[in-house]
Amino acid sequence: MVADSDVRVIDAAAPPARYARGWHCLGLAEQFRDGKPHTVEVFGTELVVFAGEDGKLNVLNAYCPHMGGNLGDGTVKGNAIACPFHDWRWRGDGRCAGIPYARRVPMRARTKAWHTAEQNRQLFVWNDPEGNPPPADVAIPRIDGAFSDEWTEWTWNSVVIDGANCREVIDNVVDMAHFFYVHFGFPTYFKNVFEGHVASQYMTSRSRADRMGESARAVGGTNVLHSDASYHGPSYMIDHLRSESAGLTLEGVLVNCHYPVSPTKFVLQYGAIVKRPQGMSTEESDAVAARFAGGLGGGFEQDVAIWLRKTRINNPLLCDEDGPVYQLRRWYEQFYTDVADIAEDMTARFEFEVDTTRAVTAWEAEVADNLARQA
Repeated sequence: MVADSDVRVIDAAAPPARYARGWHCLGLAEQFRDGKPHTVEVFGTELVVFAGEDGKLNVLNAYCPHMGGNLGDGTVKGNAIACPFHDWRWRGDGRCAGIPYARRVPMRARTKAWHTAEQNRQLFVWNDPEGNPPPADVAIPRIDGAFSDEWTEWTWNSVVIDGANCREVIDNVVDMAHFFYVHFGFPTYFKNVFEGHVASQYMTSRSRADRMGESARAVGGTNVLHSDASYHGPSYMIDHLRSESAGLTLEGVLVNCHYPVSPTKFVLQYGAIVKRPQGMSTEESDAVAARFAGGLGGGFEQDVAIWLRKTRINNPLLCDEDGPVYQLRRWYEQFYTDVADIAEDMTARFEFEVDTTRAVTAWEAEVADNLARQA
């Protein structure tokens, strides 16, 4: 019998109270351009997003500094948003544009205007607990396919994760084994590279024959997926994908992003675009692309089921094939640290390739056994 003193005790310390420094994606930009204000719960408060007549998207604190009315319940008027309580008008730069019933606007009539950016047809807001503006070298990269007619439009999904911290999403960057057990993939190559504000995962995997139906196997349904995924900052991942199956090669880009509502609640968003296969009609290529994007999105639902039932663990007990979990978390820590206190080991280049030999041997035996049981 194992003595209590030898048992590994899980450290489930509270998550950080502050919110990560960096760009956070709020969703597809066009969803905010409907002439209405949109309230977003994020960073422990509420923000309001609106587009004025000029089409520019703006993000302000949601509560009017006059008497606390929620601007999300207000009205867009010209290039300003009007408070529903007393009709004070607020421009996108945070300055009061007018008070219909007043002689003049008070000199200090300002509210917080958040730094915003649009990229890849998505809206981003910058958060920094120290109040610094976004440096140019942490800009979100452009995805060329998002602006090309040769690619589909974005699919987009959103789910609220209540009861977990954002770090649960980030841990997946190094978690090779969960792709087999949770997502029914079969990783044969897995490597991580961390440098600066970017954390990357390079993976090749194939589908599990024991998880496909007979019809899929009959038409050569085994799929090989090449994935180059990188987090650019704390919350926005771009995954370039190439899928090879039954003579058909599909190229896609998956975006996985999130923003915190509270330390134990976040909104996970994911979307995909797919390059239209040549030789197909628009309808056929859209249908193929939709199936591909849907398959990618389904994986997040599998992750969510795990996150909602697991505990936070600061001292995971690891084996050699589990990947550089602690190094990834050290990289992630830079976004919760004042800029002046960022240590060299948080941003220095780090590479690690998981030896998948043992895992592949064990998994091939498990798949063969499962297929024999199905026969």
